[in-house]
Amino acid sequence: MDAALLIRVMGEPMRYQIFRLLLQQKHCVRSLSKKLGVSESAVSQHLRLMRQAGLVYGEKYGYHTHYFPDPDAISLLVSTFLQIQAQSQELNRDAGTCQCEFQQPATHKG
Repeated sequence: MDAALLIRVMGEPMRYQIFRLLLQQKHCVRSLSKKLGVSESAVSQHLRLMRQAGLVYGEKYGYHTHYFPDPDAISLLVSTFLQIQAQSQELNRDAGTCQCEFQQPATHKG
């Protein structure tokens, strides 16, 4: 599972809304479609990408598949953001300039 891929998939607003709904309870495509006011086809395409990334998984119940957030994906996202938070807090903001050879703008003689 790739954290960058999970973040990219979650970055699309409709997929984020779908994921938030799945955190509340399991849903099928039809249920998500009605709650979000979009076509079943659109929901299905979003779920396909979310499944491929490992963000969600489905369980078959009769003719319908109900979707759930993948706990391993959630754990990976949490640990990734905790690492980002720790790195941000440890960042030396007083360090010198980067390697782009930044120079102070030349002053104009008037």
